[in-house]
Amino acid sequence: MINRITMITQPMKTILISVLSLVMMGAWTSAVAQEVTEEEAAALDSMVQMQLMYQVFIDSFEKALVFHTDTIDLNDGMASLIVPEGYKYINGEQTSMLLQIWGNPESESLGMLLLESEDPMDSTSYVIELSYEEEGYVDDEDAADLDYDELLESMQADAAEGSKLRVEMGYESVELVGWASEPFYDAENKKLHWAQELKFGSSESHTLNYNIRILGRQGYLVMNVIAEMDQVENVKANADQFLESVTFNEGHQYDDFNPEIDKIAAVGIGGLIAGKVLAKAGLLAKLGVLLAKFWKLILLGGAGLLAGIKKFFGGKEEA
Repeated sequence: MINRITMITQPMKTILISVLSLVMMGAWTSAVAQEVTEEEAAALDSMVQMQLMYQVFIDSFEKALVFHTDTIDLNDGMASLIVPEGYKYINGEQTSMLLQIWGNPESESLGMLLLESEDPMDSTSYVIELSYEEEGYVDDEDAADLDYDELLESMQADAAEGSKLRVEMGYESVELVGWASEPFYDAENKKLHWAQELKFGSSESHTLNYNIRILGRQGYLVMNVIAEMDQVENVKANADQFLESVTFNEGHQYDDFNPEIDKIAAVGIGGLIAGKVLAKAGLLAKLGVLLAKFWKLILLGGAGLLAGIKKFFGGKEEA
């Protein structure tokens, strides 16, 4: 059984289209046998056309990806990313679209790091998404007194509530199974990291979300490592490389905080960990689940990914 859409190679994509054609042809034959109305027949025909358009979009998206391996300006010069050796970077707009292709709600991003040797659509290891949260200066005094077992129970309850919303939006349910790596806070360098084990839908394989927070003057940078659980030791072994690759620039660093003019965040270190269970399917977007989402997107009238496809093609509608 294919576990990841990212494991599909070019030949497999061709096979996928053939399979989809047969599936839709079967649906068409069944529909005709049931004497469908003209409107229902037109809807089925639109599904076929939409699937073909979707494949054209995927192929175009892959060809349009631009990779960088140098120093990247993040968030209008607030921070800098020195792309680690062996990795490559894509910008925020392309990252946001890639995450939607993988089965996630639309969200803003500062970009993504991928292994230099891998293709985003064929990756078998892990990726690192970057974003920024401007929630204010995070007071870290609570770090030494946190009870991580108690914190985990609270996070699991929050994840269960968030999962209900995901399902209502047409996405897979998500369960926070537990810690893949307990939280650790580097008080000297103002860097926090921990790992969660997540389960999407009825999947037998679990997702690893390795979370990194780098504290700054007015907020914090987020590095979200998306992978399967079998990559946890590999990610841990390379975590220092990720942590060292991103820094706030002068004037935006944690020590630049000015209590007279800067906002103080409503949460401390514990709140950062518990505040959001990042439920991004990433590399675990199943072939069958992706197809199911695709039909649901059609029925919903083009929300999310379909809107992204239209935006991606831009002014090409006339053509």
